[in-house]
Amino acid sequence: MNASTLLFVAMGGAAGAVGRYAVMSAVGATFGHGFPLGTITVNILGSFLLGAVVEVSALVWSPSPELRAMIVVGVLGAFTTFSTFSLDVVTLMNRGEVGAAFAYIAVSVVASIAALWLGLTLTRLVLS
Repeated sequence: MNASTLLFVAMGGAAGAVGRYAVMSAVGATFGHGFPLGTITVNILGSFLLGAVVEVSALVWSPSPELRAMIVVGVLGAFTTFSTFSLDVVTLMNRGEVGAAFAYIAVSVVASIAALWLGLTLTRLVLS
C-alpha cells in the first residue's frame, strides 16, 4: 500500500459515496421511502458493475493497480459494499466451495443484523 494508491481509493470513495446518495435520493423521490428500494437498487447496480469491471479487467483491459483500486475499492466500495460481498460469494461458488459460500452468506447476513441490533441496544443502554 502506498500513498498514491490511497489517494486513488479516497478519490474513488468520494465519487462512489456521492453516486450512492444520488441514486438513493432519486429512487426515494420516485418511489417513496417506505421500503428500502434505494438500498436494494445500489446493491444490485453495484454488484452488476463490479461483475462487469472484474470481467472486463480479466478479458480486455489491464488497469494500473491504482486505477483498479480506485474503481473497485473506492467507487464501488463506497457505492455499495454489497457488491464486494456478492463477488466473494460468486468466487467461492466458482471454486466449487458451495458450502463455504452458503455459510458465508448466512454468517454475513445473520451476524451483521445481530451486530447492528447489539449496537443499537448497547448504545440505548449507555445513553439512557
